[in-house]
Amino acid sequence: MKKTVLTVAVAMLAAASLFASGQKDGAAAASGSSYKVGMVTDSGTIDDKSFNQGTWEGILRAGKDFGVQTKYLKPAGSTEADYIKEIGNLADAGNNMIICPGFKFETAVNQAQTKYPNVKFVIIDGAPATVADNTVAIYFCEQESGFVAGVAAAVQVKEGEFGFIGGMEIPAVQKFNWGWQQGIKYANENLGTNITLKDENVVYQGSFDNVAAGQQLAASMYDKGVKVIFAAAGGVGVGVINEAKTRRTNGNDVWVVGVDTDQYKDGVMPNGSSAVLTSAMKYVDQAAYEMVQAALNNGFPGGQTLTLSAKNDGIGIPVENPNLSAEAQDAAKKALADVKSGAIVVADTGAGLIK
Repeated sequence: MKKTVLTVAVAMLAAASLFASGQKDGAAAASGSSYKVGMVTDSGTIDDKSFNQGTWEGILRAGKDFGVQTKYLKPAGSTEADYIKEIGNLADAGNNMIICPGFKFETAVNQAQTKYPNVKFVIIDGAPATVADNTVAIYFCEQESGFVAGVAAAVQVKEGEFGFIGGMEIPAVQKFNWGWQQGIKYANENLGTNITLKDENVVYQGSFDNVAAGQQLAASMYDKGVKVIFAAAGGVGVGVINEAKTRRTNGNDVWVVGVDTDQYKDGVMPNGSSAVLTSAMKYVDQAAYEMVQAALNNGFPGGQTLTLSAKNDGIGIPVENPNLSAEAQDAAKKALADVKSGAIVVADTGAGLIK
């Protein structure tokens, strides 16, 4: 499948140009008052503190800024039939755009884009067999985000064992893992750290919604001496955060690294501090927001596959990281800048890495 790489910056400039050519912000909001944007959730819930929630927050922000009507539906299950049913329900209800976060929507969107040619579709982390003119597919370079988070965590902690807990073993999650490992390796070789990562501490739980399983896996790793766990696992990651919160509340020096969105607030403990060291972010909220904005201004990039990376500011770690020292934040900023410039290339495969 051929991919067209466009940047968020270019998309924003295009939108700005369209506004300047005859549509003010206020007019956009007025035109959006009858525009409907729907979302079908992937595995997990709308408040999964991760991928679903991030996408929905971008849609809600578009609703606030442009006056569009917003609605989400949660499928009864996670089969193609479940997804197709809810996409159909949104289309039949008159939604002009339907956003589907997750590779498991590929077949459903492939069918829906033909069945509903007047509906615009956005699929994140996947693409239908053919990207039709009414569809946009969006991918992220998760390995770059994982790399920067790995550098930050390694420089902060300096020495000890790290771990990784993923949800389903799918490309987006795998790339977070591979980037995390490469970031740790880079810090060990260039920044004076001594972090180890054992095979047994790289685990895919197999789902995105089993909070209890995530907490159990985290407890096992922390019991074995792991200091920092990167959790790229949706609801499973919530369980990891919960375990880290419990342990830090009890005086244990352990951490968790969040994913997709800034999860600092999710790790806040009774004393007001957080168990989340930093987060490996992919700006799914911004991607969803900009697709709505583009559609309202006749700039929807239908038929294209977009890849968001460090080069177009599509990934990173939070701007504010209260638990990172100035040294760790500086190291992360430099790492991100080097990835953005191409001075560092983060592999998107697992060659020579764990899983």
